[in-house]
Amino acid sequence: MDLCRIFLPGLGNNTNLDESLGELSDAAKSAGETASFSDAAYTSVGAVTLPRNQVYTRSDILTQIRPPASDEVSKFAGKTLVSMISPSINTELYGALTEQRTNVFALDCVPRMLSRAQSYDVLSSQANIAGYRSVIEAANHFPRFFAGQMTAAGKVPPAKVLVLGVGVAGLAAIQTAKNMGAIVRAFDVRSVTKEQVESMGATFLEVEIEEDGAGSGGYAKEMSDEYKVAQAKMMLEQASDVDVIITTALIPGRKAPILVNQEMLDVMKPGSVLVDLAAANGGNVAQTQADEVITTENGVTIIGYTDLPSRLASTSSTLVRSP
Repeated sequence: MDLCRIFLPGLGNNTNLDESLGELSDAAKSAGETASFSDAAYTSVGAVTLPRNQVYTRSDILTQIRPPASDEVSKFAGKTLVSMISPSINTELYGALTEQRTNVFALDCVPRMLSRAQSYDVLSSQANIAGYRSVIEAANHFPRFFAGQMTAAGKVPPAKVLVLGVGVAGLAAIQTAKNMGAIVRAFDVRSVTKEQVESMGATFLEVEIEEDGAGSGGYAKEMSDEYKVAQAKMMLEQASDVDVIITTALIPGRKAPILVNQEMLDVMKPGSVLVDLAAANGGNVAQTQADEVITTENGVTIIGYTDLPSRLASTSSTLVRSP
């Protein structure tokens, strides 16, 4: 569950709720506390803090990061909801909101390649945070240093990190892992990402088959069966060698593709860590369980957190409010 981020952060060192907006705003009591925004931050600019149920009753426009739960839908009847509801995935929720005659602004549907709307691209800002945090979580569970160490007691080699999917989250993960001293490799079906990976000092892995996976809107497309076979062979070799794998692959409106299958998990070294950023969409890893951390029989840790941006709630709330 993602209960820490908030759409309208209050006054802080680097962010503010505009006074003109505050005069027209209600905020649920303690709504911003998990993101380090106190009720006083809202009242100082004229907003009124009320119990959550009263906010639902009084307000015409309601904002919240996470999609409404099924038992909350009726509270949005006849109102306008600004949220990240992923209508192509949450089809039942979309239908229920339609029945309630709710006007929905799904910010996660704003075209990412539309230049005049880039300040509203909440997907990119939150993916950037998720990519960064994925490396922090991996390092926390990894039983060695990320950076190599040469000491009087002996030599510790740097961790080998493989990032699958070089979108916004993948690039953030590459940068963070490099900054922490790891040896970083990356793979993406879109050949255009090779230059980006290499510019960050990482190694770009390539499949021998000539096929480009660039799709619309900056996303990847489904690849041919022949390509998938060659990719799986390359991935199997990498899985036995690397220490950490971070997966970020998503296809709009579809279940996330499996990039790390059971055969690959079986050859990974004990103590290895996988972080699956696609856990909310079914996962890129064979054994991923959403919102859980599991350890396989051969000692591989699989992290399936779906709330990584929420684990940096203050920053993610600030960036989602940037427009």
